Amino acid sequence: MATSSLSRGQRTILLACLAPTTAFFFAFWLLPMARLIMLPAQEGWEAYFSVLTHSRYLTSLINTLVLSITVTLLTLVLGAAVGIYLAKSHFKGKQIFLSLLTMPLSFPGVIVGFFVILSGGRQGFVADFFHSIGMGRITFAYGMLGLFLAYLYFSLPRAIANYTAAAEAMDPSLEEAARTMQASKWHIVRDVWFPQLIPTTIASGAIIFATSMGAFGTAFTLSSKIEVLPISIYNEFTNYANFATAASLSIALGLITWLVLFLARVITSDNAKT
Repeated sequence: MATSSLSRGQRTILLACLAPTTAFFFAFWLLPMARLIMLPAQEGWEAYFSVLTHSRYLTSLINTLVLSITVTLLTLVLGAAVGIYLAKSHFKGKQIFLSLLTMPLSFPGVIVGFFVILSGGRQGFVADFFHSIGMGRITFAYGMLGLFLAYLYFSLPRAIANYTAAAEAMDPSLEEAARTMQASKWHIVRDVWFPQLIPTTIASGAIIFATSMGAFGTAFTLSSKIEVLPISIYNEFTNYANFATAASLSIALGLITWLVLFLARVITSDNAKT
C-alpha cells in the first residue's frame, strides 16, 4: 500500500511539473504552428507552392540555398583544419587563442553585419583604400560576397570549437598503430582521423546549414542588393501584410532545414550503432 501510494504521489508531482511545460508548448508552439500551416489555404492550395511558382521567391530560395551550402562546406573545411591543428598542437596561450577565435559566437547577427560594413561598406577601409588610389569607392558588403563573409565569420568559430573538442577526444592508439605500420600522413587523415570525425562533421554541417538558412539579423543588415528567404518572409509579413505568402515561405524554409537536421540525426545515429 505504501509503495502504491508513493507511486501515485510521484505521478502527481510529475504531472504538476509537466503542466506548465505542456501549456507553454500548446500556447507558443503547437497552436501558432497549426495557424501557420493553415494560413496559405485561405488563398488556395496553390499558395503553398508559391516559393516554386513565383520567380522572385524561387530566386530568393536559390540564393539562400547556394549561400548556405557554400558557407557550410567552406566552414567545415576551415574548421576541421584549424580545429585539428589546435587539438594536436601545444603552445603557450593556446586557450586564449582559442577563446579569441570563438569570440564571434557572442555577437548577434546585426553586429556581424556591421563588422562587414566597416570592412567592405561604403565607408569601410576597403572603399577608403580604393578611393585613395583613384579607383572609386569599391564595396562588397551589400551583396552575395558580403553575406557569405558574414555567415562564414559567424559559423567558423562554432566549427572550430566542435572540431577541436572532437580531435582531442580521438583515440591516439589508432594513430600510433598507423604510424607503426609506416602509414603516410594522407592515409592517417583518411583512415584514422576522418572516420572518427564523421559524426562531428555531419552534426556541425547540419547546424551551420540550418543557421545560415534562417539567419535574419545579418541578412537584414547586408542584403540591400540581394534577397534571401528570411528577408522575403519579413517583407511579405511586415511591409505588405501578405500573411499567407509569408506563411508559405516560412513553411518551405522550415521543411528544408528540418529535413537536413533530421537526416543528420539519422546518419549519426546509424554510425553510432555500427
